[in-house]
Amino acid sequence: MVKKPVKITREAPAKRQPPSRAQTAKTPVAAQTAKTPVAAPKGAARPAVIVVGADKGGVGKTTIARAILDFLSLNDIHARAFDTETPRGTLHRFHPDHTMIVDLTEPADQMKIIDTLNSSQAKVSVIDVRAGGLSPALQALDEIGFFDAVKGGEFRFILLHVIGPSISSLEEIAEIAPYVAEANYFMVKNHVNDTTFFEWDPQTHAKYFEDVVTSGEITIPKLSELAYEQVELCGAPFSTFVANQDAQGRAAEHSFVLRGYVRTWLARVADEFERVGLLELLDEKRP
Repeated sequence: MVKKPVKITREAPAKRQPPSRAQTAKTPVAAQTAKTPVAAPKGAARPAVIVVGADKGGVGKTTIARAILDFLSLNDIHARAFDTETPRGTLHRFHPDHTMIVDLTEPADQMKIIDTLNSSQAKVSVIDVRAGGLSPALQALDEIGFFDAVKGGEFRFILLHVIGPSISSLEEIAEIAPYVAEANYFMVKNHVNDTTFFEWDPQTHAKYFEDVVTSGEITIPKLSELAYEQVELCGAPFSTFVANQDAQGRAAEHSFVLRGYVRTWLARVADEFERVGLLELLDEKRP
């Protein structure tokens, strides 16, 4: 099996103080008609929603979601996932036992996610948003009052915004800015397929980030193309490939060399998630 990432002791990121009931914005009508999630006891870990997305396609969103699920599993954190690439599903192909295919803009599917956050045994829900669907997904969550619940301390919200190397990716930041005020917002640069990013000059950086406070930047390192291709053909989680098993958990005959590349890459990705304090964020208790 893959060796679990070594925990690094660090000071947890600063916590936002939730506003009082009087300060909290009035819940939209759509949220008032929805089923109220079952409340969890005080002192328990708050259910966390991790959204992985971008409005630009081809930046590797599903790869990041797969890496997140492996990271959580290796740290004994029970998670579930939702794949919004309807009807086929991409994340579902690699994690079928823990992934449900949904349309995040449909109320019935929103209920499958939000109404079960407190009652589900999995206290972390990972949502892999389809290409071009990030802004509509955040708008839908805002309409049902999800962000009001986040402000009130009911849920924890983490957004991994996977950006490409072009200015068009940066332009997405202005579009999602209204929805990330209460989020732990991370910008993700995905080099897994050897994508090259340019360094933005201070003026460009200020233009796109003036209305957004980021919790950090995550850099996903490059993975050997041959190794990545073999994992794709296997159709299993990265950690399963490393463990020399097929998608059904049976013994396989994967290349020792390629498994080594994937093992090293997965460890480096885990280091990045550890560096930004992801585990600490997920362990934050309910006030």
